Amino acid sequence: MMDWTDRHCRYFHRLLSPHALLYTEMVTAPAVIHGDRARLLGFDAAEHPVALQLGGSVPSELAEAARIGADLGYDEINLNVGCPSDRVQSGRFGACLMREPELVADCYAAMQAAVAVPVTIKCRIGVDDQDAEADLSRFVETVHAAGCTVFIVHARKAWLQGLSPKENRDIPPLDYDRVYRLKREFPALSVVINGGVSSVADVQVHWAEVDGVMLGRTAYHEPYRLAEIEAALWGTRLPERDAVVAAMRPYVEAHLASGGRLQHVSRHLLGLYQGLPGGRAWRRTLSERAHRADAGFEVLVEALEARRRGELARAA
Repeated sequence: MMDWTDRHCRYFHRLLSPHALLYTEMVTAPAVIHGDRARLLGFDAAEHPVALQLGGSVPSELAEAARIGADLGYDEINLNVGCPSDRVQSGRFGACLMREPELVADCYAAMQAAVAVPVTIKCRIGVDDQDAEADLSRFVETVHAAGCTVFIVHARKAWLQGLSPKENRDIPPLDYDRVYRLKREFPALSVVINGGVSSVADVQVHWAEVDGVMLGRTAYHEPYRLAEIEAALWGTRLPERDAVVAAMRPYVEAHLASGGRLQHVSRHLLGLYQGLPGGRAWRRTLSERAHRADAGFEVLVEALEARRRGELARAA
């Protein structure tokens, strides 16, 4: 979810799902320590609960980055050991660390010792030619021995040799049963499943087997699914999509007043009307007008009007 789940995206998603735990995009420990913290780590209080996702492999650096995140108010610190991107591999962090469970255990221990908030691990079921049974169990057992009790498991392998990061999101087959078995093998642990989850029904099926469910690409491309899942799990009333757009107005105007651009926020709203009549007109209007230097909330109003015209034309 790198370059996707920034603070603007998370604020929008919080309006759709009051109960979800939101995660930042992955930020490397050196970037947290030496970079622009306001840009990389800033968030709105409305986002709580929100977790900071870190990448790295040096325990001392991760401990310092975790401490910075906790001091800024993040509710959880997550170490990503599942990302398969090229730049992650070259930096010796992400999914390649599944081959080094002892190092991950050391990283976890250093991070948890530095903060009072929970530290969690996100991983895959394995990488390359690892045995998804024995090697995953050994990985979890080793990191758990260091104290970790929460594992978020993407239910497919990462093939670091031969597949691109994009291909790694779809080509390795999903193996939900392996994650279910992991939960049965370690019943005292909190196991959260990730990968290919796209509907209320998916969430309900998984939640019968594990402790939680994480959504990624579906939550971004079809964000209203978050509201549908929220309503199904918590009995809340489904918000009107137009009302969600209206609720974004104070946030958008504050962002513009601070020197930001509309497109920084609006790009995350493109999928709000996905699959509905007029949805294409909504996306087209935002794509064509939100990038302008003088674009304000009125562009969202224009996009709503274009969507309604498209809806009426479809009905006719």
